[in-house]
Amino acid sequence: MNVRRRLIPAAAAASLGLGALTACSSDSVASGNTDKFDVVASFYPMAFLAEQIGGAHANVTTLTEPGQEPHDLEISTKQRARLEEADAALYLKGLQPAVDEAVGQTGITTKIDAATLTHLEDHGTGGHSHEGEEGHSEEGHSEEDEHGRDPHVWLDPVKYAEIAQGVGKAFEKADPDHAADYKKNTEALVTKLKGLDGEFENGLKNTRSKVFFTNHAAFGYLAERYGLTQEAISGVDPESEPSGARVRELQQKAKADGVTTVFYETLVSDKTAKTLARDANLKTDVLDPIEGITGKSRGDDYFQVMEANLKALKTALGAK
Repeated sequence: MNVRRRLIPAAAAASLGLGALTACSSDSVASGNTDKFDVVASFYPMAFLAEQIGGAHANVTTLTEPGQEPHDLEISTKQRARLEEADAALYLKGLQPAVDEAVGQTGITTKIDAATLTHLEDHGTGGHSHEGEEGHSEEGHSEEDEHGRDPHVWLDPVKYAEIAQGVGKAFEKADPDHAADYKKNTEALVTKLKGLDGEFENGLKNTRSKVFFTNHAAFGYLAERYGLTQEAISGVDPESEPSGARVRELQQKAKADGVTTVFYETLVSDKTAKTLARDANLKTDVLDPIEGITGKSRGDDYFQVMEANLKALKTALGAK
C-alpha cells in the first residue's frame, strides 16, 4: 500500500456531498501509485461513495467516463493494466460485466463488491416488489437468479447508506492508519442519506397517483421504498425495444392509473419515451438514474440530482 502523508482537514469532513467528482475519467486511472489510498471505482455512484468516504486520504478514479452509458462499458488493455496499480477496486457486480471480469482477473488485495453490502432483488421489467411473496428469500438462489437481480440500488437512499457503511468498513480495514477519518466520513454521509430518505418519504406520501412510467427499469428500489409502482417501457437494459403489446398496455395503464408523464433519462435516447408520450397524450420529463454526471444533469452530484428527481416525481404524481 502506498505511503500517505496528509491528514484529513476538518473542513473536508464537513463538506461531504458538496460538489461533483472532478478527477474521474477512464484516463485518470493512470494516476495510481500516489501517496494516497488509490481507489478505482467502476462508475459514478461507486466513485461518489469512495470520494465522500475517502476524503483527503483517497485518490479516486473511475473506469466510466462522464456521459458514457455504464452498461455498455468495455475495458481496454490499458485500463486492465492500470487496475493492478490500485489499492482497492469498488464496483457493483452484475451491472457492468466487463468490469466484473477485469476486477476478477487483477491481483488487487481489496475488492469491494457493493452488491454484497445490501440485498438485491429481482424487480422484473415493471419494478414490482417481491417482498413478502411466498418462497421469496435470500437463500437458495441460483447463479442465474443472481444475475437477474436489479443492480440499481443507489437510487434507494436507504440501501445506498447500507453500501456506504460497508465501503467505510472496507476502507478502514485496508488503510487502518486513517480508519478514524473513514469512520467519521461514513457517518456523515449516512446521516445525509437518511435525511434524503426522509425528504422522499414526506414528499411522496400523499400523491394523486402512485404510478410512473420510465424509459427503463432503473427505479424499482425507489418505487418499492416509497410505495410507488414503476412501469418501464423497456426492461433493465436501457437499449432494449418494447413490443407493440407492451406499448398498448402502457397506453391503457396511463388512462386507468392517472399517469401524466413519461420519464426519460440523460444518457440514453429519449425517442421511445417521447413517442409513447405523444401517442398517449402525456407529458415528458427527466428522471435521472444517476449513472453518470454530465452537463445535462440537473445537479452537480448525487444529492442534487436526487433532489431534482424528487421534484419531478412530485409534479408528475400530483403531490398534495
